[in-house]
Amino acid sequence: MYRPYSSSLADSRPFMDVQSLIRNLVQDYVTSFNTGNYDQAAALFAPDGAFMAPHYPAAYGPKAVERILHQLCDAGYEDLRLETVRVETFGDLAMEIGRYSVAIHQPDGTIRADRGKYVHAWRRLGAWLIVADSWNSDLPVAR
Repeated sequence: MYRPYSSSLADSRPFMDVQSLIRNLVQDYVTSFNTGNYDQAAALFAPDGAFMAPHYPAAYGPKAVERILHQLCDAGYEDLRLETVRVETFGDLAMEIGRYSVAIHQPDGTIRADRGKYVHAWRRLGAWLIVADSWNSDLPVAR
């Protein structure tokens, strides 16, 4: 009698599919933000998803996230780039860790570059949606 063949590759395939899907969703988020489609970027958040940007109150849900994204744009944020470094999945939950960079136009006409790290918590609610987004800079506070 033969034993069923068990391969670590076969076992990791669902993990790889979720990882690829999340990486693609992150790039959709970046494209939406950079083109001013804040409603599309915010649509990636769960109905109670939390967006926790530095120096802003937490926003919960797509409409509130959309408002904060507009405020970030008004504050000069543009050319957002996100790089997913790691994705871990736990059933219908996933954790994503990554790096970001963004250009921030200053009132005096100069551009300040910012870079740092972020963490996204995702949940499969039919589709994969962000339930928590938090990020912070690697650079010292500008004075």
